[in-house]
Amino acid sequence: MTRWRPLPDALPREARHLVEQLRQLKDRTDLSLAELARRTAYSKSSWQRYLSGAKQPPRGAVRALCRVAGADQARLLALWELADPVWPYGPVGPPVPQRIPAEGAPASEAVAAAVPGPEHRRWRAAALVAFAVIVLLVAGVLWAWPSGSE
Repeated sequence: MTRWRPLPDALPREARHLVEQLRQLKDRTDLSLAELARRTAYSKSSWQRYLSGAKQPPRGAVRALCRVAGADQARLLALWELADPVWPYGPVGPPVPQRIPAEGAPASEAVAAAVPGPEHRRWRAAALVAFAVIVLLVAGVLWAWPSGSE
């Protein structure tokens, strides 16, 4: 059984529970991180980040670990769904303000604007999808447009 380091204090309860369950599942397999990496599509360093709570594991990694361990995916994927919206954006730790508040302004103004959260990821993904759809529509119109030379 692996001796795990304590999870970061900043990790939300739902994310902490998911990582703890993934750690137990990994321990049940008796595989090293290197062997787990060989049996899945995720590198040893990725597994180390996922199991230390430093980075959110993708759904595929959860599925892969369940497959290797012969465990039920439904329960762990449900835990992943609960952890996904609260998982910290970027490295786990307190947010670092990117701007200094104005003289006399509350410090919470700087912290609130410091690090984008999960909402930012969803908006960015939606914007990228919308952009891709527009590009495809324009390409389709240009392809179907009758050429002037006949």
